[in-house]
Amino acid sequence: MNGNLQSVVELVEGIKSGNAGKAELAIFPPAVFLMKIGDMLADSEIELGAQNVCDQEAGAFTGEIAASMLRECGCRYALTGHSERRSLYQETDQLVAARFAMAVASGIIPILCVGETLQEREQGVTEAVVARQIDAVIDLGGIASFGRAIIAYEPVWAIGTGKVATPDEAQEVHAFIRGKLAQLDADVAGQIKILYGGSMNPSNAAELLSQADIDGGLIGGASLKADDFLAIAQAV
Repeated sequence: MNGNLQSVVELVEGIKSGNAGKAELAIFPPAVFLMKIGDMLADSEIELGAQNVCDQEAGAFTGEIAASMLRECGCRYALTGHSERRSLYQETDQLVAARFAMAVASGIIPILCVGETLQEREQGVTEAVVARQIDAVIDLGGIASFGRAIIAYEPVWAIGTGKVATPDEAQEVHAFIRGKLAQLDADVAGQIKILYGGSMNPSNAAELLSQADIDGGLIGGASLKADDFLAIAQAV
């Protein structure tokens, strides 16, 4: 929830003008700017995404946004289960799974965000937490639901804190995620993109992206400056 219309437009213009087109890019602006930014991106290779999606098709769900509405704005992607939605707004694993399923059913590619808090990491339950979050989606829609989806690992303790998981720490969890999916469907596990979402920035992006199971980044603070975002794209 950053910026105003002028600053968001300037940011997107900066990203568009500096994009070399070698990395797959998507921008997830605040919902009130989706239509405007969708129009701006219509003539570019940069895709549009939403920060959330409702688990219901339509009806009396004040404040929510239907997947069909997002599609009309030109969205190809939607985040589901971002750590802030889980922690600040108490979205349960089951609600996140329902949002994910609605995106899939509506032709939108969901990006399932998973990750552990600092307390959970210190307790040694990182893999259990991530597995639980993934299992909720599998329990609802089956492993096939990941056939047209993306996963983003975002260690909550490394978001906006300046702390960053080491490349080895990040790779370990990414490998666990891919291995977990491979137990059910090797093809799905082999083709799915797993992004790292823990304070990736221009100085650490190349090293993180060099890891075998880190396929890209879910960029937070560094996406608020066009030059920083494009520097990460260049690292890709």
